[in-house]
Amino acid sequence: MKRWPWAAGGWTIVLAVVVLVPALLERFLGALFPGQSPLLYPRADLASLTAEHLGMVLVSSTLAALTGVGMGVAVTRPWGALFRPLGDRLAALGQTFPPAAVLALTIPFLGFGFGPTVLGLWLYGTLPVLRGTLTGLEQVSPAVLDAGRGLGFGPWSLFFRVEGPLAMPYLWAGLRSSVVVNVGTAALGATVGAGGLGAPIVSGLVTQNYSFLLEGAIASGLLALVVDAWFGVLTFSVSSQEYPTSRTPRPPGRGLRKKPSPPASLRGTRSPEPL
Repeated sequence: MKRWPWAAGGWTIVLAVVVLVPALLERFLGALFPGQSPLLYPRADLASLTAEHLGMVLVSSTLAALTGVGMGVAVTRPWGALFRPLGDRLAALGQTFPPAAVLALTIPFLGFGFGPTVLGLWLYGTLPVLRGTLTGLEQVSPAVLDAGRGLGFGPWSLFFRVEGPLAMPYLWAGLRSSVVVNVGTAALGATVGAGGLGAPIVSGLVTQNYSFLLEGAIASGLLALVVDAWFGVLTFSVSSQEYPTSRTPRPPGRGLRKKPSPPASLRGTRSPEPL
């Protein structure tokens, strides 16, 4: 578990070097494609493209988190249990259509650019959050909930002080999957003029420039690794806080009572046999 902070920090440093020091990336691409020119995407630098990419992921993932958690909490309440199948179908419907199809269907209504991309990512990222929320809330033992009610907790206090903390690791796992998927899928936004790290990839496909393709692929891949690693750190931190260890494990053999030895006057004598 201790490797997560080091991995997250290491991938972050590598991404920062690739994005902020384009000369190193240009030298690397020049060694791979010596006859290619230009080597880097000329319309925007990687720093601005990464910022656009993160903006789309941040907005869409926030909407997906609010929608997925809200639906999960609602359908696990007594008054919302009737809508559980409907919630599952609506969330699954968002992943039935490919993101590219969602972009094509929304362009006539939202136009090109940021709007249709965020909508497609929002629909596509809701299901993992909903699944994680449902799994976390359903694994809470009814005995624990009864104990909370016996302590005088109302519905909201019971949720925020008992159910929510116990379900948090599962919720974080679902949110982690949703965000990582959105980081990779957001590259499709370049096909409708939304920019981001998909712009060099699309330009490389159109112009058959392999250097552009690899530039966008390296940056988006590193960004996905960074996001996944830091979410791993957060998930482990939340799990550690919810299930703390009260004391360190005792080494084997310590704390065991030793069999009392007989007095010195009785040593070497045999115990009397029972009659």
